[in-house]
Amino acid sequence: MPFERPTLAQLVDRTQADIEARLPGADSRLRRSVLGVLARVFAGVAHLLYGFLDWAWKQMFVTLAEGAILRSLHASKWGIPALAATYAGGNVTFTGVNGSVIPSGTLLQRSDARQYRTTSEATIAAGAATVAVEAVVAGKDGNAAAGSTLTLVSPVAGVQAAATVAVAGLVGGEDEETDDALRARILERIQDPPHGGSKADYRRWAKQVAGVTRAWIEIVEDVPGHKRVIVRFVMDGKADTIIPTTEEVAIVQAWIDGEDVRPVTAEVTVAAPVAVPLAITIQGLNPATQAVKDAIEAEIRDLISREAEPGATILLSHIREAISIAAGEADHVLVAPVADVTHAAHEIAVFDPITWA
Repeated sequence: MPFERPTLAQLVDRTQADIEARLPGADSRLRRSVLGVLARVFAGVAHLLYGFLDWAWKQMFVTLAEGAILRSLHASKWGIPALAATYAGGNVTFTGVNGSVIPSGTLLQRSDARQYRTTSEATIAAGAATVAVEAVVAGKDGNAAAGSTLTLVSPVAGVQAAATVAVAGLVGGEDEETDDALRARILERIQDPPHGGSKADYRRWAKQVAGVTRAWIEIVEDVPGHKRVIVRFVMDGKADTIIPTTEEVAIVQAWIDGEDVRPVTAEVTVAAPVAVPLAITIQGLNPATQAVKDAIEAEIRDLISREAEPGATILLSHIREAISIAAGEADHVLVAPVADVTHAAHEIAVFDPITWA
């Protein structure tokens, strides 16, 4: 039987009834009586204690625990540490006078005041120098797109103040793992324990890298008797796309290839799935308001997040259903697609702006 916390009003009523039972003739329900005040005070204290009990019993279960208890009790018990925030990093290009030196530890700043520091010394040659930088503060806000401009916090002799983020961008920055994400990994570990290199093991290993939210495993037999493992993953928390970059793929590959992760004899390839936009055309929408269009888009995005995976088929009936259940939608005609949408083993459906005909 689950723990049921009484309300404050119930506790006040119980306390008043207890006083009247123990003091015959007393009336603790009078608005300004001393007994009435005491009844409310005692009920308030009991209400706080019940609140603590309500919180405490939930911490016994992985599905309800939170914060420090989830991390220090449940996660540590199963050997699953919470993923700490990580620092974004990459290369930037400086320009300036040949021979000018950019010291290691030089601070740069983005237009939003996010700061980065160089991790090695560099010297301008042929008018430019490319040097590695790392965000000063961990978190996904430190990621930056290729071509972004960073500015020197303090001048460096012979070096232009503005530096440009290299083509690969600044990547790898992730926020600290949330309770819900950590809880999901703990439950996955409990429900599907390690098997020395099963598909579940590879999924779990991939998701031990900050930012990886979903992973799929394919076993490929190129020649008879020779099998290799392909790990494909996405990062749902990214602002622009769920598809990982080459650098993010390399991070996961390095982790799985680590000394204490994959079986020593396994041949493992980590790859990003190829994004295939799910093209949808709708005409005759009724009512054709922006609110209804936004609701339909939200339902399509939810459908893709639930059903899209490498090699999966997005059923036409499910697309129609997602449109029909959108809030406010009364009628529509689905022009495209006209059949179930299939994908190859290396492809995954992603959202594409809906065409309103």
